[in-house]
Amino acid sequence: MKSLDDVQVIQSGSTGCGGGNCGCGGDASVLQSTDLTGAIQERYSEVARRGAENEVIDTSCCSNATALYSESSLQNVTPEAAGASAGCGNPVGIAEVKPGETVLDLGSGGGIDCFLAAQATGEEGHVYGVDMTHEMLKLARSNAEKLDAQNVTFLLGKIEAVPLPDEAVDLVISNCVIALAPDKQLVFDEIYRVLKPGGRFVVSDIVSTTELPEDARQDMAEWVACIGGADLQSRYMDRIAGTGFEQTEVVAEEQFSSDNSEDQWRASLRSVTVRAFKPA
Repeated sequence: MKSLDDVQVIQSGSTGCGGGNCGCGGDASVLQSTDLTGAIQERYSEVARRGAENEVIDTSCCSNATALYSESSLQNVTPEAAGASAGCGNPVGIAEVKPGETVLDLGSGGGIDCFLAAQATGEEGHVYGVDMTHEMLKLARSNAEKLDAQNVTFLLGKIEAVPLPDEAVDLVISNCVIALAPDKQLVFDEIYRVLKPGGRFVVSDIVSTTELPEDARQDMAEWVACIGGADLQSRYMDRIAGTGFEQTEVVAEEQFSSDNSEDQWRASLRSVTVRAFKPA
């Protein structure tokens, strides 16, 4: 069973963005950390800082929140939450959140998906956001105060060890975070554990249609940009089915990165949104 620190990666001069949008907002070529956990926290602390200060993220590398969310949705969150968005999809827009539901967001960042889900659950529901980066938690809690989002709670933790009891939530969402986990099976096991019988998950993530080259898998910059850890799509789906989920389907898919002569493997990267149900 791998943890983040078990993954052997090397630092690189690559920007690691690869034309996508996950985790952009900082130059991965200047990472100071030598372990993957530290590198992820360093990178997303920078994303949080830029979001808090309303800095414009370089869209030549990555799409900002306006590319993923409707204008009406963005009007219901703070500019700081939108600015710290580092996703690759819009799971809340597909999840059909119902009033009164309890929702868990894995890798909640600045809280944008939590706040959108909280509006749908209403006061009778509740949303939990879990993130391992202190700066993101600080930003998310600040955003919650500004929005007076009393039905949202942000917790410090890792997606491989969710700080919630068994069968606690109706819906799990995640936006371009599982790709950061070396042990994706452990993440799906945790999703299964915390879901109530009949509950569902809707996650957006980065996968590949062919195996990535080993140098990409060992490149820390690629890992923190959700690329180096992108799972083979068929294996990703098999993990979900093997965990025990039913009615698994890809509900949205698009190419994540354009092909180029230097890194043709990038053409195999896909942004997918997957939905599945825990048996009732």
